[in-house]
Amino acid sequence: MVRNIGFAGIALVTMALIVSAAVNAQPSAPADQTQAARLPPIPYESFPAVRSAEIIKSVYEFAAYHPEVLKYIPCYCGCEALGHKANLECFVKSRDAKGRVTAFEAHATGCTVCIDVARDAMQMFNAGASVREIRAAIDLKWGSRFPSHTPTPTPPKGA
Repeated sequence: MVRNIGFAGIALVTMALIVSAAVNAQPSAPADQTQAARLPPIPYESFPAVRSAEIIKSVYEFAAYHPEVLKYIPCYCGCEALGHKANLECFVKSRDAKGRVTAFEAHATGCTVCIDVARDAMQMFNAGASVREIRAAIDLKWGSRFPSHTPTPTPPKGA
């Protein structure tokens, strides 16, 4: 028990350090700058946006450019009831055969949990954390607050 508490404490401190080092981190730019121009518009619904337009844009772009991260990150807002399997599906509705986003999902624009989970993942990724480290930190932070999450696969070793 003491060992688990010690591990949890170390993990929280590590996550705090990584996130604080990357507070203003933006999504990595795509290698092909024209790809950014081809992203579809973010579909704001009739409900109010839960974060600033700048934050929402940066997280949606991160989801578009880094599915290899968010497909292994669960969401804790209850969207598994919508059929979502990972936090990625809160942002990206469809991609073409080349992997380019053809439609964004509107759900996340009105959900603080979706945005904040992805933003935590983005900041940690931009600070150099591995997908496995990001997943562990997200599970620790968000899993302690919410009883359910999407049925998201665990990242493979080496990710």
